[in-house]
Amino acid sequence: YCRKSSKEAQSTKETKIILTLLFLFLFSQIFGLSSVAQVVLGKGNSGQYLSINIAFGIGVTMGIHAAGGVSGAHLNAAITITQCILGNLPWTKLAAYIIGQFLGSFLAAATVFALYYDALYAFTDGNLTVTGPTATALIFSTYPAPNVTPQGAFFTEFTATIMLTLGILVIHDEKNNAAIKGAQPMLTGMLVLGIGLGMGLNTGYAINPSRDLPPRIFTAVAGWGMDVFTAEHSWWWIPVTAPVLGCLAGVLIYKVFIDFHNEPAQETENKKEQTVMETS
Repeated sequence: YCRKSSKEAQSTKETKIILTLLFLFLFSQIFGLSSVAQVVLGKGNSGQYLSINIAFGIGVTMGIHAAGGVSGAHLNAAITITQCILGNLPWTKLAAYIIGQFLGSFLAAATVFALYYDALYAFTDGNLTVTGPTATALIFSTYPAPNVTPQGAFFTEFTATIMLTLGILVIHDEKNNAAIKGAQPMLTGMLVLGIGLGMGLNTGYAINPSRDLPPRIFTAVAGWGMDVFTAEHSWWWIPVTAPVLGCLAGVLIYKVFIDFHNEPAQETENKKEQTVMETS
C-alpha cells in the first residue's frame, strides 16, 4: 500500500509538472510567435524586429511569474538537461519536464496559426512555403540568414546560449550578488531581449530546443511539409543540439571564473549578520 501511494504521489507530481509547463509555454510563447506573425504578415507595417524581441522578453517574464512556483519555470530543455547532468534535477523527472515544454510549445504554435489563419492564406495565396518571398514557416521556428554557413549558425546558437546561461546564473546565484526574487523574472526577460538585440541576425536566436522543435513539427503537419526539416542544409538539428552544448559550456565558464571564487554561503551570511550588528 505504501509503495502504491508513493507511486501515485510521484505520478501526481509529474502530471502537475507537465500541466504547469504546458500552460507556461502556451502562455509565454504566444507572445513571441504572434509578434513574428504580425511583423511578417503585416509586411513591416505592424511592427519591426525590435517589437519581436520585446514580445519574447515579455513572454519569458510573464511565463516565469505564471508557473515559477510549481515547476521552477523551466522554459528551456537545454537548461533542464543541464540541471539533470549536474545532479540538481532527478533524471526521473526529465521526461515530465520535456513533455510539458514540448506540448505547450506545440499548442502555442497551433494557437498562433489559428489566430492568423486568414492573414496567412491571404499573404501566401494558400501556398505555405519555407523559402521564397512569401515564406511563412519562419513565423513559427528559426531559420538561418542566407549568408550564414551551418558552422557559423552552430557557433551563433552555441555562443548565444552561453550568454543566456551566464545571465541566468548571475541573476539567481545566492552566493554571489543575486537579484531579489521579485525582480528575477523581469531581469530574465531583459536578458532574452538583450540576446535578441545583439545576436539575432544570423539565426533568429532559438537558444532553446523547446522553443524551436515543437513548432517546426507543427508546421510540418499543418501544411508546410517536410521542407521545414530539409531546408537550409537540414538546419533543424542545430537549434536542438547547440543550445544543450552551449548551456553546459556556460555552466563550466561560470564555475571556473565566478562560482569557484565565491565564498561559501554560510560565510557570506555570517559576514552580512556581522555587518548588520556593527551598523546597529
